[in-house]
Amino acid sequence: MDKKDILSMTKAELADFLESLGEKKFRAKQLYEWLHVRHAESFDEMTNLSRDLREKLKETAFLTWPEAAEVLKSRIDETRKYLFRYPDGNVIEAVLMKYSYGLSVCISSQVGCRMGCRFCASTIGGRIRDLTASEMLEEVIQIERIEQTRISHIVIMGSGEPLDNYENLVRFLRIMGDPEGEKLSLRDITVSTCGIVPNIRRLAEEGLPVTLALSLHASDQAERETLLPISKKYEIHDVIDAMKYYFEKTGRRITYEYSCVQGVNTSPGDAKKLAVLLRGQNCHVNLIPVNPVKERDFTQPGRREIEAFRFLLEKYGIHVTIRRELGRDISASCGQLRRSYLEENGNVLSDRCRIKTE
Repeated sequence: MDKKDILSMTKAELADFLESLGEKKFRAKQLYEWLHVRHAESFDEMTNLSRDLREKLKETAFLTWPEAAEVLKSRIDETRKYLFRYPDGNVIEAVLMKYSYGLSVCISSQVGCRMGCRFCASTIGGRIRDLTASEMLEEVIQIERIEQTRISHIVIMGSGEPLDNYENLVRFLRIMGDPEGEKLSLRDITVSTCGIVPNIRRLAEEGLPVTLALSLHASDQAERETLLPISKKYEIHDVIDAMKYYFEKTGRRITYEYSCVQGVNTSPGDAKKLAVLLRGQNCHVNLIPVNPVKERDFTQPGRREIEAFRFLLEKYGIHVTIRRELGRDISASCGQLRRSYLEENGNVLSDRCRIKTE
C-alpha cells in the first residue's frame, strides 16, 4: 500500500483519511494542529493521539523532512541560502532575505525547470519533477526551524515555474493561508510566472489574493522570444491581457519583473516601448540587474545605464524600482547553488550538513 502524503492534506481530507482507518473524524483537528501549528517532526510527538492511532499513521502515511545539505550565509548582508535534499536524493534551494517589513523566504516549486529562460541557471538540465504542496511547505518550515524565527512573507520565485505545477501550487497556497493552520496572509505571498496564459486566468478565479509577478524581461515580442522560449507559445500581448484579467478579478496590483541585460533590453527605445505596453495598468516594474551565470553570456549593465532606464520609465508614468541585490556572494540567484553543488559532488550529495560563510 502506498503511504499517503499527510502534510499535503486539507482538514476535510484528513477527516476522511482518519475515518478510513476506523477513527473518529474529530481526530482530524488534533492531527491538523500537530502538522500545521506545532509542526511536529514525527508521529511519535503527537502525544494526545493514542498509541494505536500513531502506529496506524506510521503504517499508512509518511511525514518526512528535507535535510539541509548546505547553508550559505552572506558576508555582505543577512541573506542565507539553503540547499535542501529530499528523501529521493533530489535537491532544491531556498533563500531567506531580511527586509524592514520582516523576513521573506524565496522557495522553489520544482526540481529544475523546463521553461528554458536564457539567463536562469535553474533551467540548465531541465525539469526533474514537480514539488508537492508538502515539499514546498517543508522549505518554509525547515528554515523557520533552522533560524528559530517566523517567516512573514513568501515569494515562489526559486527554481521552477509555479504555474507549470498548478495543482500543487494552489494546494500549497490554501494550506498556507488557512487561519486555523499556517496562518500566513495570502496577501504576503507572491507567485512568479514567466507567462503561462491559461493558468494565469485560472488562478484569477481561485479566490486567492496573492500577488502575481510576471517575468516580462522585454518590451516587445521579438526581444522576449530571445530571452524566454515560452514566449513562442504565449504572445506578449496575450500575456499582458491575462495579467490585466488577474488584476480585474483580484484587485491585486501586478508586478512585472524585468531583468536588465547589457546591450539587450535597456535602451531608450526599450523604455518607450515598455511604457506603451504597460500604459494604463495598475502595476509596478521591478528592475533586476541580471545575475551572471557562467553557462550564459549575459552581463549586467552598469549602474548608470540602469538608473537612466528607470528615469525614462518614471518619466513615462510607470511605477518602477531597482531591486536591491541580496546574497550576491553566495550564489543567490535561481539555480546557481544547486547546479554548482551537483557539479562539485558529481551529482552525489554529502550526508553531512555543511554550513559556510563565503
